[in-house]
Amino acid sequence: MGNVTLQSGKERAIAAGRRWAYRSEVLPADVAPGAVADLVDSRGGFVARGFYNPRSELAFRVVTEDAAEPVDADLVRRRLAAAWAYRKRAADDPRYCRVVFSEADGLPGLIADRLGDVIVLQVSALGIATWQPVVVQTLAELVRPEAIYARSEGGARRREGLPEEVGLLWGTMPDPLLVEEGGLRMRVDVAGGQKTGHYLDQRSNRLRLRQLSPQGGVGLDAFCNTGGFGLQALAAGVGRVIFLDASEAAVEAALANAARNGFQGRAEGVAANAFDQLRTYERDGSRFDLIVLDPPAFARGRAHLDAAFRGYKEINLRAMRLLRPGGLLVTSSCSQPVTDDMFLNMLADAAADSGCRMRVIERRGAGADHPGLLGAEQTLYLKCIFLERL
Repeated sequence: MGNVTLQSGKERAIAAGRRWAYRSEVLPADVAPGAVADLVDSRGGFVARGFYNPRSELAFRVVTEDAAEPVDADLVRRRLAAAWAYRKRAADDPRYCRVVFSEADGLPGLIADRLGDVIVLQVSALGIATWQPVVVQTLAELVRPEAIYARSEGGARRREGLPEEVGLLWGTMPDPLLVEEGGLRMRVDVAGGQKTGHYLDQRSNRLRLRQLSPQGGVGLDAFCNTGGFGLQALAAGVGRVIFLDASEAAVEAALANAARNGFQGRAEGVAANAFDQLRTYERDGSRFDLIVLDPPAFARGRAHLDAAFRGYKEINLRAMRLLRPGGLLVTSSCSQPVTDDMFLNMLADAAADSGCRMRVIERRGAGADHPGLLGAEQTLYLKCIFLERL
């Protein structure tokens, strides 16, 4: 096992809780990509043990700060067992939760979502990919799903030097696969849907919307994906909901889920760019009693923050104008570089420019099954704000 040396002073961020060192912070090392190595300070002192990959922007990923603890199959099993034990305590329903959340569970680069009888894996780091057979076997024993499916794809995996992997890893896939939220049932497309097929990080916020939703009137679920927010609004008593998404497949899935729960007469689908459609609604004089904005990440890195700020402000400004007085706006950002303060400042700017007075009802994030780490603010990525137009 080789050493990876940090530049002088860079060990402080690790000590404060950050679970990685950037490529710019470490010296070139004679360590194979994906191998276990020790991270040492500029004087050779032990800092942490973990995975090294010089191809990645996150060149070193911390697994343990205990110099006596080996990174081996037994550690992987222990971490998985601890993660599942925590979810059984903390998740509102352990059948539908994030079982493993990367650094927050001490397994960097590994995400495992439980969608009823199926676990969906995302492996995005070369180091943890070495241990995928152990991960699959252990999750099968701990959780006892019917299937484990890989959705390991995208830019992060390519930057690690890993090929994409999508397909069944273990067991037999149920068809159809249905998830349940608040008594509502939704079909999930694990193979072709976004991310792992269902955004579990918004589960608690969707259920909260059901408690706060207005009665009657018209709702708009923008960037609707499979319609989770809009379905909860319909269940709460909103008279009609428009499901808006750029993807025709997503709109069709949302409408099918509405029909599955008996809401087909109160659901409408629009396949269009949300930015354009919000402008059209404003030009046409449309008004809503509820609007949900749950867009994909607008900023993947700090270099994109200015453009992201403008994008978030654009859709929120128009949504505020489209709300009737007393209307509810539920607005989110999953962009890791966008902090809570940035998001609130953007909303304040949007409210001022829209001429609307907005009251903050509640500030929320991801559920307890998506824990974050102090000192690693990127793990606290989801912002979800409930606002009322006065």
